[in-house]
Amino acid sequence: MTEPQLNHLRADGSAHMVDVSAKDVTVRSATAAGRVLLSAGAVAALRAGTVPKGDALSVARIAGIQAAKRTPDLIPLAHPIAVHSVEVDLVVGDDGVDLSATVRTADRTGVEMEALTAVAVGALALIDMVKAVDRHARVTDLRVTAKSGGRSGNWVEP
Repeated sequence: MTEPQLNHLRADGSAHMVDVSAKDVTVRSATAAGRVLLSAGAVAALRAGTVPKGDALSVARIAGIQAAKRTPDLIPLAHPIAVHSVEVDLVVGDDGVDLSATVRTADRTGVEMEALTAVAVGALALIDMVKAVDRHARVTDLRVTAKSGGRSGNWVEP
């Protein structure tokens, strides 16, 4: 079995942007997930709609959508691609909020980084909204949970 190659590295080890111009345009999607662990007081404020800064869940959702579209500005080797759809969902649980984002495109490279960025920035926006209620909120479990399309095909987190 051959070692997987890191295609963002040149032979001398320096980083570069991969040339995707010869790849076919295909429909692709990726889903990412993460959590924001919160105090019982912050969870209660989210459920009651009494977060001092306002509708924290809506702000986090919009922040995630905006972030997905700005991924190549934030991740140095990410390609600018046409983002055709971003869905960000937040579910309040007893110990925090579960976030998920699904990003879709028809382009030459995948949208895993866009989905991850949507979840990460959505989580950070949520923390910003609840920090007056919970100074110890933290982001955990950020990961890609599924992808489809492209040369490597479909994958779903086990």
